[in-house]
Amino acid sequence: MATIDIHDLTGKKVGTFDLADEIFGAVNEDLIWEAVKHYRAGQHVGTHKTKSRREVSGSGKKLWKQKGTGRARIGSIRSPLWRHGYTVHGPQPRSYDYTFPRKKLLGALRSALAAKFADGKLIVVNAFDIKEPKTKDFRKSLDALKVDKTVLIVEAGSSNRNLELSARNIDGLELMAGNEIHPYHLLRYNHVIFSHPAIEKLQVSLKDSASKKQRKHKEDEGAKKASATPRKRTRHEKAAEVA
Repeated sequence: MATIDIHDLTGKKVGTFDLADEIFGAVNEDLIWEAVKHYRAGQHVGTHKTKSRREVSGSGKKLWKQKGTGRARIGSIRSPLWRHGYTVHGPQPRSYDYTFPRKKLLGALRSALAAKFADGKLIVVNAFDIKEPKTKDFRKSLDALKVDKTVLIVEAGSSNRNLELSARNIDGLELMAGNEIHPYHLLRYNHVIFSHPAIEKLQVSLKDSASKKQRKHKEDEGAKKASATPRKRTRHEKAAEVA
């Protein structure tokens, strides 16, 4: 079982936290890609639109008679063949969102956390105890934690007002609750800072959502290691020891 250090806001190590193998194990890049694609599809506004025949301005009167003029027959000035006419089968406002299985989403979240931990970009602090809402002091805390680029801060709840006021004016920083986190957010920011209660609560929920097959595989591996018996020595090994 892997462990991660817990720091305070001054950058000092104050403890360790055990990471579950079911979550911080293998990374499924294909599953992460699917989750990010689904998230971005839901963010697609889809307000692009072209005018249909009834929406284009212009008279519907036939411009000239059907035959006898030597010109091409035409029925309306709003024809798509003419300038300022309507567009045939043009885009219309619609939603690009589609259903995505919850199990796959949770699996992608586990893989994204594992990838962030493997890259060394996952940070855990004991708590965001901020006495006064000062951006300058919080910026010093981020520097002590060696956060030099964009960062995602995940708190257990949304009632830490001093944290919100201290962090809202820092560029490249986003504050989220633990139950709102998505794989897209983990990949968008360079560093991720969890409070100890937030990552503990998230790990419990993700561990419960792991498949029974995956949990059974981890338990079997642990049982094999615990009950491993020493290998029997061969006849040649015994003879070598006697010699």
